Amino acid sequence: MEELFHKMAIFNLTLITILGCLYIFLRFWLNQKQIWINQASESTRSLYKQKRKLIMRVFVTGATGFIGTAIVQELIGAGHQVLGLARSDASAQKLIDAGAEVHRGDLEDLDSLRSGVASAEGVIHAGFIHDFTRFAEVCQVDKTAIETIGEVLAGSDRPFIVTSGTALVSPGKLATEDMISPFNPAWPRASEQAANATAASGVRSAIVRLSPSVHGDEDRQGFIPILVNIAREKGVSAYIGEGLNRWSAVHRLDAAHLYRLALENAAPDARYHASAEEAITVKMIAEAIGKELNIPVVSINPEAADEHFGWFSHMAAIDCPASSKWTQHQLNWQPKHSTLLADIENGVYTQ
Repeated sequence: MEELFHKMAIFNLTLITILGCLYIFLRFWLNQKQIWINQASESTRSLYKQKRKLIMRVFVTGATGFIGTAIVQELIGAGHQVLGLARSDASAQKLIDAGAEVHRGDLEDLDSLRSGVASAEGVIHAGFIHDFTRFAEVCQVDKTAIETIGEVLAGSDRPFIVTSGTALVSPGKLATEDMISPFNPAWPRASEQAANATAASGVRSAIVRLSPSVHGDEDRQGFIPILVNIAREKGVSAYIGEGLNRWSAVHRLDAAHLYRLALENAAPDARYHASAEEAITVKMIAEAIGKELNIPVVSINPEAADEHFGWFSHMAAIDCPASSKWTQHQLNWQPKHSTLLADIENGVYTQ
């Protein structure tokens, strides 16, 4: 009998031990499960917050222009709300048709700029008055507009994307994003200098530098249409000297995509290059234009460049390749649309 009691005691002790272990394991499993649930919930909340942060009401100047139209389309396609600056009824209707809101005004109406910026969570300044007969004056208008926008954004974390260009960053050498663009009195656009001043005052501003050629359908004011019009007028498609000076180029839809990425991810005082093709010789461009217009392609002596190209001779002669390797890596920007020569050869500029 004593032996039986001993065995039962051992059995009960073993059973209690097993049940205790099961209880401890169950409590651990339940606690761990709750931790996993909490982590998953926090991750979900974090993703939701990030998504909410990305969706912005964006004030866009130049919203109905060649590049601005593509920017508006890109922003709305990504879920952003767009408030576009419009100075005419036609421009206003264009914005409405695109699904954007209309803000009446222009770059010289500083009060309209202030009110537009005040009602937005981010700003893209893509507007510029393309009147080369008063170029110094419109450059000053651009500078004042950037300064005015910056004053409204001061003290906030709202992103401000300013438009500039790669052409004058480092003539004769491959321009990279780390290079500071010098001010050139002969080409007095001071977009970058004005943007840098806003950054110094605490504005989260960044710069998108456009290539000399931003190409694509409906391009009417860019540098390629200028070359095409000169070629038609003169009866020859020309380049200067050997024509080995280089331009960079980007399709306008790729440029618009870069603007959105810059808006959503811009680091303060960053410079991004909208350069899908870093080096195309002007001779290659002239040859493509000549082929499409069925006119001779000729070399012009540097001394005769001003007579042939007029005010555009400086750009026709400039050597300004530009890299976008840092931009592509930093923002995961991957240009995918047609090349400049393909657009010329497909009749985009000559039909």
